[in-house]
This record gives sequence, C-alpha cells and structure tokens, in this order.
Amino acid sequence: MAEILIVDDDPQLRQSFGKILRSEGHSVRLAASGEAGLAAVKEKVPDLVVLDVRLPGMSGLETFQAMKNVDAKLPVIIMTAYGTTETAIEATKMGAFDYVLKPFDIPSLLDLVSQALKAGRFMRSKVALDAQPASPQEDALIGRSRAMQEVYKAIGRVAGTDATVLIRGESGTGKELVARAIYQHSHRAHGPFLVINCVAIPETLLESELFGYEKGAFTGAVSRRVGKVEQAHHGTLFLDEIGDMPVSIQAKLLRLLQERSVERLGGRRPIPVDVRILAATNRNLEEAVAEGRFRDDLFYRLNVVTLTLPPLRERREDIPLLAEYFLARCAAELGMANPGITDDALRCLMAMDWPGNVRELANVIRKALIFNRGIPLELADVQRAVGEGPNGAAPARGVEDLAEAASVLDRWILDNLGRGDSERLFDTLVDDFSARVIRVALELTKGNRTHAAKLLGISRPTLLARMEKYGIRVEATVAT
Repeated sequence: MAEILIVDDDPQLRQSFGKILRSEGHSVRLAASGEAGLAAVKEKVPDLVVLDVRLPGMSGLETFQAMKNVDAKLPVIIMTAYGTTETAIEATKMGAFDYVLKPFDIPSLLDLVSQALKAGRFMRSKVALDAQPASPQEDALIGRSRAMQEVYKAIGRVAGTDATVLIRGESGTGKELVARAIYQHSHRAHGPFLVINCVAIPETLLESELFGYEKGAFTGAVSRRVGKVEQAHHGTLFLDEIGDMPVSIQAKLLRLLQERSVERLGGRRPIPVDVRILAATNRNLEEAVAEGRFRDDLFYRLNVVTLTLPPLRERREDIPLLAEYFLARCAAELGMANPGITDDALRCLMAMDWPGNVRELANVIRKALIFNRGIPLELADVQRAVGEGPNGAAPARGVEDLAEAASVLDRWILDNLGRGDSERLFDTLVDDFSARVIRVALELTKGNRTHAAKLLGISRPTLLARMEKYGIRVEATVAT
C-alpha cells in the first residue's frame, strides 16, 4: 500500500492515527515537529503527508511550503482545530489537498486519505503513450491502430494549450487516462490534478464539493469550506461523466468557464481562479441538449476541442497488444510469472465485441490469471473468464441470466425488508450482502486472502478485518 507521514506534536494522536492507518495496510512514519517532518520528506518522499497546522518551532504553513519545495506534487492533508480553520483554508489555496477539522471522524478521514492517495498517484504516475506492451507501465494508452495514432496526435496538440477539452467515448475506453496524459504534458503539470465524478456524488453534495461554501450557508455548515475548483488553482480539474451533471449546477460551471471565477454557497463575492477544465462523457450531449437535460451554452463552451476515443471493437488489431500489456501488468500485481497466451485464446479475444471496452478486457485477463496453472492462457481459460460455453458461440451468462440473478436479489431484499425486526435494518442488509460477496471471492480464489483482496479491490488487512467482523473462516488451499 502507501507510505504516509503523520506530523503532529500530540503523541497520542500520532500513535492512534498511525495504528489505524497501519490496520488499513499502509506504512506509517511519525514526526513530532515541522523540522522533523521536513527532514523525513527530504530523506524519502512519502505518498501522503497528514500535517497539523499548530506545531512547535516551524509552523504548519512553513512546513507545508518547505515540503512543497522538495516535491511540488506531494499531497498534504492539513489537520486543524476550529480556531485555525482560516489558516487551513490558506494552506489549501497554497496547494494542500484538503483539510480536516479536529476532532475528526475516522471513516471520513480515511476516505479523505484514500482520495488524496489517488490524486497523488494520478499526478505522479506517467501515462505512457503507445507503450511497449511487454513493459507493464503503471498506466499506459496501448494501441498502434490508425485510430489510436490520431488520439496520440490530438493529445500532443492540445496538451500545451489551456483550451477546454471534451473527451468523448464509451465507458471503459480510457477517457481518464487521456485526461491525465493531457495534464502531464501541459505547462500545468506541476500544479494539482483533481477529479470529480459528476455521477458518483449526489446532487445535493456536488455543488458544495465543486464550489465550496461559507459558514452558515446551510444546516451543518459550521465552518468555511474550499471547493475542488479553488483547490485546483493553477492546475487542472477533470470533470468525469459531465453529461450526468444536474442542470441546476451547470449554470455555475458555465460562469466558471466564462468569467474564471467561482462563488461559494452562501458567498457574496466572486473568487478568481486559474484552472483548466477537462471533461469527459459517454453520453450523447447533442441529444441531451435537444431534450433540455444539458445547457446548449455550456455544451458550446465545453466543446472547444473534442477528442473522441474509439471503442475496442473498432480497433481489434490492438487487442493482442493490449492482452500482452495486461498479462504483464496483472501478473506483476498478482505476484506471479507471466504465463503468456496462446494464439487460439488471442483469436477468441479478437472475435469478441467488448461492450465494456479496454476495462472489460483487463478484467477478463485478470480473472483468467487468477485460475492460471502456470502455462500459457488457453482458449478454455479465456472462455471461462468471459463466461462462455465450450464452443465459444455465446455467453453462458447472458442478459436473461443476469436479469434472473437481479430478480433473485430483489426478492431477497424484499423478504428482508418485511422483517421489521431491526432498528439498523439497512446496515444489517449491507453487512449480509458484503459477507456473501467476500465468501464468493474467497471461493473463487480457493481461500487465498491476498488474491481475494485484489479481486475485491480492497487491502488485505481490510479483507481480514471484514472476515473477522462477519465470522468468516476458510482454509486456504494455496499459500498466502
């Protein structure tokens, strides 16, 4: 996992928070002063710093600025008491990822840590263009088809400008990778790169997440909050799934694009910001405009430069390269040797339509590797991973089967909703379902906790904690 540095003069907080982060699988270093924290960063730059504002000797702001001089892309979360909120806001304007008020809610802080680590990876991890598939880069755009060559050219043309770019394409085609490549090749590459998924955040929270709010703007607004737009000052803001942005928020985004300023919720004055906007969507925005679900003036503002990613079915010649790349990368992540792949298996992959595009292909390769026996992936391995029958003619689990599974799940939910014997019924249902998912993952991996955690996308310590919580006991048939 990640390496996190905690800088705080409170020994109890350092130790307790360090213990929590270690339980999540992170490596933790501790420092009691700004000077010690700065020395730790100079010795080895961590993935994230959690820094208190009030420190003996060198202040939190001085420490933060000195750390940024060592590594401009180092994500820093500021911890502050209510009395020093304005200082934390100032640090955010200077480039801190975010700030958290003491006393803090542990789950919320862990979520913020996860967001900061992800942002740090995005800013640091280069997106290789037309990379060698045998070399498992951290992230890469793979493909030598004519369509992908045009994508590379377009990235090169727009990266050096400040033009707003609209990235279009089906789900799983790599829109976020393209946005990161544009950022990393731009003159803003030393500034922040922040991502907002417009469909993942509820409408009631999206506006405050983007634009921030003033103290007292609404119930629960106990202090001023800086939004992601202000946090991305001198950097780049990537608005993913912008086609799903509520119409009520689109007007504020239009103002940002036109006037280069934002106004916090409850605020009375515009705040100038210098931020480049990249946006992505898999929606047909022209249809959305015609139906009144997307503002036409915002569409024209976003559509300054359009970059369209081809679906995988329209560049099948790239599938062998992608398969080699994901084999190398997934094998390295799973800690196994790359077994290679047979020609029959490749022909099977190339014959599929891939509605989930590159993301779906990557998942199929990963599933096939989990059950690999140390020999090149064969046709049967690929068919098993995609859920096809032995003749490869049609998926064994088609739309009808998925609908039946959904119906069974719905019936289970309805039966349990009728119980009415629990004050925390929602939490109980979520726990029951989570336990079922974990049991399936452990069954698929023959009890291998490490592989099951990777399959679920969680850390091994988190998986072990959930297994203990749900009373799940399994005997691994392979070494963990």
